[in-house]
Amino acid sequence: MSDLHPVNDDGSTIAEPDDGEVTPSRQRRDPVGWTMWSIAAIIGIVALLMASIALGRKDNGSSSSGSGSGSGASTATTQPAANADAVIDFNAKPGADWKPYDPTLKPADGATEHKIEMHAIEKVIEVAPGVTQEMWTFNGTVPGTTLRGKVGDLFTITLFNDGKIEHSIDFHASKVAWNVEMRSIKPGESLVYQFKAKYAGAFMYHCGTAPALHHIGNGMYGAIVIDPPVLAPVAHEYLIVQSELYTGPMGQPGDLTKMQKQQPDAVVFNGYVSQYKFSPIRVEPNERVRVWVVDDGPSENSSFHIVGTIFDTVFKEGTYDLQPDSRNGGSQALDLQPAQGGFVEFTFDAAGLYPIVTHKFANVGKGALGLFQAGEVAATGSTPSH
Repeated sequence: MSDLHPVNDDGSTIAEPDDGEVTPSRQRRDPVGWTMWSIAAIIGIVALLMASIALGRKDNGSSSSGSGSGSGASTATTQPAANADAVIDFNAKPGADWKPYDPTLKPADGATEHKIEMHAIEKVIEVAPGVTQEMWTFNGTVPGTTLRGKVGDLFTITLFNDGKIEHSIDFHASKVAWNVEMRSIKPGESLVYQFKAKYAGAFMYHCGTAPALHHIGNGMYGAIVIDPPVLAPVAHEYLIVQSELYTGPMGQPGDLTKMQKQQPDAVVFNGYVSQYKFSPIRVEPNERVRVWVVDDGPSENSSFHIVGTIFDTVFKEGTYDLQPDSRNGGSQALDLQPAQGGFVEFTFDAAGLYPIVTHKFANVGKGALGLFQAGEVAATGSTPSH
């Protein structure tokens, strides 16, 4: 039957096109053998593509693209295998030369214009007792330099890239074009980022160079505080920035794959595991204390809590949720998602130790633990159970 030619109604033979064209009277006929070979070829191609995609994902998991958020350029930073990642010993203690990150928040300086230099620097830093990582920083610290001002102030920040990959900066307290001030700059370059503070709050700032997850997760973040118009006097003001650590090999950048899977090795206050357990924040009983808190993530939320006291004032995301009044309302925790901030106010009624935690207790044992020390306290040598 395959040798027969199609015919018209009158019996005449229909000429078949020489170029393989499909006509209304001639449908395409694919031999069975050709079809089977085609299917096999397609399956082979798909398998090859899937293997390539898997390999690409593996490569992406072990490297960081420093691509510019505005230019699309990239700079890769290779990460060694995950099984070589540094391991944190949560029972270890810092060495004698260790110094904590100072949590004291200084008052706004009263200026209406703030001219600030920020330097993007890759630097090997100790992040837990005996554990170092190459952190990507602003001004060499994690968190970066804290900025503070009032509504209406003008901020002029000059960012210098003193590092080896591209970096950028994004102030959540600003309203500016993303592709202008927040653009990535190459090593040796600089940019001027200017904005007027129009809203009060405790804001995050961070590097936005792709992948932003890697740059934030590796230390490029900080806080900028814009005071609300009415801010009561207190005896002490402190800043706590919560973030996560995703360790890479000792002295190397953090592991991007862990960040993508949201598998932190530690959750910390001001960049170091349990640092205020080793160096408690000292106040006196009955002194009024204000603690500003910013959750810089990049991915974990926070339920900021101080064991043994109650917050009578809560300011969150630009507004007061609670203030002292005839209702005698009290708050037990300040709940924050990544890139949210606020403050709480409280006193300690008696001398003693008061643990600082996130009430997401899975993270307390991972380093989200500190202490307030109110008055003179005898050394106990014990670790808080919270």
